Amino acid sequence: MLLRKVLLRGASASRLLISNKSPPASLLPLASGCTRFFSSSSQSEGPNDGFVAGQEGGDEQPPATITVDRSGLYHPPDHSHEPTTESELVKHLKGIIKFRGGPISVAEYMEEVLTNPKFGFYINRDVFGAEGDFITSPEVSQMFGEMIGVWVMCLWEQMGQPKKVNLVELGPGRGTLMADLLRGTAKFKSFTDSMHIHMVECSPVLQKLQHQNLKCEKVGNADENGEKSSVTSITGSPVTWYSSLEQVPSGSPTIILAHEFYDALPIHQFQRSSRGWSEKMVDVGEDSKLRFVLSPQPTPATLYLMKRCKWATEKEVESLKQIEICPKAIDLTHTIAQRISSDGGGALIIDYGLNGVISDSLQAIRKHKFVSILDDPGSADLSAYVDFPSLKHTAEEASDNVAVHGPLTQSQLLGLLGINFRVEALLENCTDEQADSLRTGYWRLVGEGEAPFWEGPDELAPVGMGTRYLAMAIVNKKQGAPVPFQ
Repeated sequence: MLLRKVLLRGASASRLLISNKSPPASLLPLASGCTRFFSSSSQSEGPNDGFVAGQEGGDEQPPATITVDRSGLYHPPDHSHEPTTESELVKHLKGIIKFRGGPISVAEYMEEVLTNPKFGFYINRDVFGAEGDFITSPEVSQMFGEMIGVWVMCLWEQMGQPKKVNLVELGPGRGTLMADLLRGTAKFKSFTDSMHIHMVECSPVLQKLQHQNLKCEKVGNADENGEKSSVTSITGSPVTWYSSLEQVPSGSPTIILAHEFYDALPIHQFQRSSRGWSEKMVDVGEDSKLRFVLSPQPTPATLYLMKRCKWATEKEVESLKQIEICPKAIDLTHTIAQRISSDGGGALIIDYGLNGVISDSLQAIRKHKFVSILDDPGSADLSAYVDFPSLKHTAEEASDNVAVHGPLTQSQLLGLLGINFRVEALLENCTDEQADSLRTGYWRLVGEGEAPFWEGPDELAPVGMGTRYLAMAIVNKKQGAPVPFQ
């Protein structure tokens, strides 16, 4: 009854899809869903002639250092008065490589490109929405955040409606998902009164946007740093910002949301060579440009590679020429599982990925278009498919008190949570223009491929991505299977 009350309540359709052109007024049946509107995975740059072959895989422990033959590499002079178009981030990357005396891993490259404190892609700009580099599901339609609110509220009920719950969002973007979640549940006072919101965000620019979109106000006395507490005027819930999950206070039941967070975590790439698996690295070539090479020796990440291969079947591994692993995703999932085990609650992870081993998915996106991974670092988003089986194995090994459910497709998740009821309710109270936007946003969230009802220019056709985005839940076993994973 509560679920249907949430779905059918009379809310406005004030914040809808960002759309360049609206489709005809015909609503199609439920299909499958969306977030970043691009083709599957782009191929990262392949090995060049400068690659150094790797070493055969095995059970031996890898050394703690990487050695590479750099005799043929060009070493640029320390000082030059020649004009240069290199960005500060490129200079920084080359400085790291020179200081190390060897190449850096793809993971280190990703981390610098995305989150370097001065030059990182996410740090000093708003990269979301039609004017940014990509569009995420919360930016497509208010219905996405509302459906996630239904999931959170249902889990809260299964938890026994505790009086205090830590609601944590990892990588909240502009704060759109959380704002829509709170607006959608604002009438359920006992629920919103229990929520203490924690935003895990490292970008000062995005923190400011989140503060604005959550309509936060400063209240109470200043702390020792001169900061007052923030409260969202949407529900009156307290809001706090952190740079990592570990900083979020423990001891209370916790619900964690990770939407399009895992895909930006740095990955390591390995390539099969004549001597086994070799890690793909980033180095400076003879032309002073960044290029890919292979490490001739096992690297520290080889330990994670061995673990991932243990979780896969022999047939899966034998068929691969390349493989991606994400140690940070494994470590983060371990932390989440332990937090849920000790404090109770659950986590919902939604991202684009595969229910299997990931081969070669790393891609760079600038202004909604694919570009080369090494092209002008810091000006494009880097992301890779999420390896959902590795998350499942990690959580299950972290604690016997947690259960993993899914993955489901985004289409299945939103459909089972009741997005059809919600769109029907919204269509009863909106203008024709809003209705067209609702239908387009609905398709992008739960459709597959280009919308068949579209009659505008092909390049503007709404693309559904529901089968490309997967959802997985990790919950404390005491609470039973969460909605809608039963």
